Amino acid sequence: MTLELDTRQRAMLMEMGVHVWLPESGVAILKAPAALAPQRTAAAPLRAAVAQPVAPVAPVASVAATRAAPSVATDAVAPPAASPDWATLSGTVRACQACGLCAGRQHTTLLAPAEPLLTCDWMVVGDVPDEDEDHAGAPFAGADGLLLANMLRALGLQRANPLPSAAPVAGNAAPALRAYVSNVLKCHPARGAMVQAAELAQCAGYLQREIALVQPKLILSMGRFANQLLLGETPEQAALPLGKLRGTLHRYQGVPVVVTYHPKTLMRNSADKAKAWADLCLAATKLET
Repeated sequence: MTLELDTRQRAMLMEMGVHVWLPESGVAILKAPAALAPQRTAAAPLRAAVAQPVAPVAPVASVAATRAAPSVATDAVAPPAASPDWATLSGTVRACQACGLCAGRQHTTLLAPAEPLLTCDWMVVGDVPDEDEDHAGAPFAGADGLLLANMLRALGLQRANPLPSAAPVAGNAAPALRAYVSNVLKCHPARGAMVQAAELAQCAGYLQREIALVQPKLILSMGRFANQLLLGETPEQAALPLGKLRGTLHRYQGVPVVVTYHPKTLMRNSADKAKAWADLCLAATKLET
């Protein structure tokens, strides 16, 4: 795979720990493992597949079983039908007490875009909120958020819903593409508590409303629980380890999904950063087709 990278983008890759070979031509050469090569299918172009806005629907009644979190049937409560805007949806999430996670939270983590009417080509769905996100009331609010920002900037992207404390990036003009960032759950589980499938199903309706408002052309799924929900239409597939889900185009509610590592995982195991970059290149390639 070849990409035209400027000095800033190469610096972002170095920050991620990804080394890029730059020949005399100035065109960066990045080669993903053969197992990651995307397979051509007879499916219609991606843009046509998501040309119509995603219709908000009721959340799923259950989520695929995994070894860590068995499937639990639940009467999940969808957001009110009259939730056409970010202000209404944000207020509904803040007041939500539909499951036991509300008892231990400081804040919910749904953070509306800086421009409420903005739609985004990219949407990033992270795993369960941690203590930093619970305290900030926003997804990817800690060191993992800084790494995610570098990953996005390497592709010419920036967050559509930046952290309130985030400083503008010097010399970085507004890119053509933005990424809306969210969590699969909106509340931080109590310390040591295992996330239940019923809780994932309960929050699924909020994620569906976010997708309907953002209208992404591609979703980047980061983390085991994000994969469990987004790929739950095929339970056997959702239960596979992340390594077997990478390099393949999946779909959620008709929107293409690319699976990759959560930034927290990359901070613990820097050897996976090159794999994560290959996943981002795969996603960028799919958007261009």
